Amino acid sequence: LWIAALLTPRPPPLMVLNEPETSLHPDLLPALARLIVAASRHTQVWVVSHANRLIHALNDNPACQQIVLEKCLGQTRIMGQGLLDGPAWHWPD
Repeated sequence: LWIAALLTPRPPPLMVLNEPETSLHPDLLPALARLIVAASRHTQVWVVSHANRLIHALNDNPACQQIVLEKCLGQTRIMGQGLLDGPAWHWPD
Protein backbone atom coordinates (compact mmCIF):
# COMPACT_ATOMS: atom_id res chain seq x y z
CA LEU A 1 0.00 0.00 0.00
CA TRP A 2 2.83 2.42 0.84
CA ILE A 3 4.50 1.71 -2.50
CA ALA A 4 1.32 2.60 -4.40
CA ALA A 5 0.77 5.79 -2.40
CA LEU A 6 4.37 7.03 -2.42
CA LEU A 7 5.28 6.15 -6.00
CA THR A 8 2.06 7.31 -7.65
CA PRO A 9 2.64 8.80 -11.13
CA ARG A 10 0.45 11.81 -10.21
CA PRO A 11 1.37 12.79 -6.66
CA PRO A 12 -0.61 15.45 -4.79
CA PRO A 13 1.19 18.68 -3.88
CA LEU A 14 1.34 17.56 -0.22
CA MET A 15 1.38 14.11 1.42
CA VAL A 16 1.01 13.76 5.18
CA LEU A 17 1.95 10.36 6.60
CA ASN A 18 0.72 9.88 10.15
CA GLU A 19 2.78 7.20 11.89
CA PRO A 20 3.48 5.16 8.73
CA GLU A 21 5.45 2.67 10.84
CA THR A 22 2.23 1.27 12.31
CA SER A 23 1.89 -2.47 11.62
CA LEU A 24 5.33 -2.66 9.97
CA HIS A 25 8.20 -4.77 11.22
CA PRO A 26 11.05 -2.51 12.44
CA ASP A 27 13.41 -4.05 9.86
CA LEU A 28 11.24 -2.52 7.10
CA LEU A 29 11.58 1.06 8.35
CA PRO A 30 14.81 1.90 6.46
CA ALA A 31 13.18 0.73 3.22
CA LEU A 32 10.10 2.82 4.02
CA ALA A 33 12.36 5.83 4.59
CA ARG A 34 13.91 5.31 1.15
CA LEU A 35 10.41 5.23 -0.41
CA ILE A 36 9.47 8.44 1.40
CA VAL A 37 12.66 10.15 0.20
CA ALA A 38 11.93 9.02 -3.37
CA ALA A 39 8.40 10.44 -3.13
CA SER A 40 9.73 13.72 -1.73
CA ARG A 41 11.46 14.41 -5.05
CA HIS A 42 8.01 14.97 -6.61
CA THR A 43 5.86 16.25 -3.75
CA GLN A 44 6.18 17.77 -0.30
CA VAL A 45 5.97 14.99 2.32
CA TRP A 46 5.30 15.43 6.02
CA VAL A 47 5.88 12.45 8.28
CA VAL A 48 4.56 12.27 11.83
CA SER A 49 6.35 9.47 13.66
CA HIS A 50 7.45 8.24 17.07
CA ALA A 51 9.66 5.50 15.57
CA ASN A 52 13.28 6.51 16.16
CA ARG A 53 14.51 4.04 13.55
CA LEU A 54 12.37 5.68 10.84
CA ILE A 55 13.28 9.19 12.00
CA HIS A 56 17.01 8.42 11.93
CA ALA A 57 16.72 6.79 8.50
CA LEU A 58 14.95 9.88 7.13
CA ASN A 59 17.49 12.22 8.74
CA ASP A 60 20.28 10.44 6.86
CA ASN A 61 19.03 12.32 3.80
CA PRO A 62 20.37 15.90 3.70
CA ALA A 63 17.13 17.15 2.12
CA CYS A 64 15.12 16.02 5.15
CA GLN A 65 14.10 18.76 7.53
CA GLN A 66 13.14 17.57 11.00
CA ILE A 67 10.69 19.53 13.15
CA VAL A 68 10.54 18.36 16.76
CA LEU A 69 7.57 19.31 18.91
CA GLU A 70 7.66 19.54 22.69
CA LYS A 71 4.96 20.01 25.29
CA CYS A 72 5.69 22.85 27.72
CA LEU A 73 3.18 24.04 30.32
CA GLY A 74 0.26 22.62 28.33
CA GLN A 75 1.37 24.18 25.04
CA THR A 76 2.98 22.49 22.06
CA ARG A 77 6.06 24.29 20.78
CA ILE A 78 8.52 23.78 17.96
CA MET A 79 11.93 23.07 19.47
CA GLY A 80 14.64 25.45 18.33
CA GLN A 81 12.21 28.04 16.99
CA GLY A 82 11.52 31.35 18.70
CA LEU A 83 8.13 33.03 18.91
CA LEU A 84 8.95 35.48 16.10
CA ASP A 85 10.62 33.00 13.75
CA GLY A 86 8.76 32.07 10.60
CA PRO A 87 7.73 28.48 9.98
CA ALA A 88 10.36 26.22 8.44
CA TRP A 89 7.94 24.86 5.84
CA HIS A 90 5.76 26.10 3.02
CA TRP A 91 2.17 25.29 2.11
CA PRO A 92 1.58 24.09 -1.45
CA ASP A 93 -0.21 26.43 -3.83
